[in-house]
Amino acid sequence: MEQMIDAAIIGGGPAGLSAALVLGRARKSVVVIDEGRPRNRVTRETHGFLTRDGISPGEFRRVAKEQISAYPTVHFVEDAAVSITGTDGHFQITTAQGQIYQSKKLLFAAGMKDIPLDINGLSEVYGKSAFVCPYCDGWELRDQPLVLIVKGDRALHSAKMLSGWTSQITICTDGPDEWTDEQREELKLHNVPTFNSPILRIESSDGMVKQIVLEDGTIVPCTGIFFAPKLAAGSDLPQTLGCKVTEAGTVFVDMFGKTNIPGIYGAGDAATELYQAITAASMGSLAAVGINSELLAEAWNSRV
Repeated sequence: MEQMIDAAIIGGGPAGLSAALVLGRARKSVVVIDEGRPRNRVTRETHGFLTRDGISPGEFRRVAKEQISAYPTVHFVEDAAVSITGTDGHFQITTAQGQIYQSKKLLFAAGMKDIPLDINGLSEVYGKSAFVCPYCDGWELRDQPLVLIVKGDRALHSAKMLSGWTSQITICTDGPDEWTDEQREELKLHNVPTFNSPILRIESSDGMVKQIVLEDGTIVPCTGIFFAPKLAAGSDLPQTLGCKVTEAGTVFVDMFGKTNIPGIYGAGDAATELYQAITAASMGSLAAVGINSELLAEAWNSRV
């Protein structure tokens, strides 16, 4: 695509799709570049998204693209952005397939990607009976015996949060707990069993966890797991372009998704650690408003 377009969106999840919808309705030319490997493809259902509760991630995207297709200035490309040069008003994006796109503005909505799990058996249950967010999947596991795989300060916070869905919580730290004496006492006072032995394996059937076997021989029966995933940024390009990022790899943005680099925006999991589809969609929508406002102001001012 040799012509200059208004905005290039890197990533076609809830954030990128929501931004594409808003920009399409604002009559802006848009290309959405997405390689079609969403992080949530391992999950069966997306929850907590009003009017779409329980929809599969694949169906969510299909419906979104179908609705966005009503706006002819939005184009989808199954590809990956591998390099970007230029500055505000004229960015050049090169893809893995060798295509080049030129855009006035950029929106990074590439989310995060999972670093391979190093617990034997966890990948078999991830997305089926092991999850990362109680708000997304806690309802389906309510009142069931669950295991939290977590250590450090995050353990107490996670146990408090998960207690809203079940009172049957066991913590497996998979090694030293990294807790203070006060944290251990608080978990004990709330009758939360804890095990520090490394996890030998997770036993399951058809993706449904049955029990966790520890190296010291302890067996912890459970029907669900919540754990803290190891994540990396879905794209290193924002940092390459000079965008400030957090230690977690998310891009610093203002309320309209604007980064510290003129013309570059971020939305969704690429710009927040609040990993929920509806949050990502909201951020994508606001970033699109920010991009459109900037484009309108530039066009308005160029006429005088």
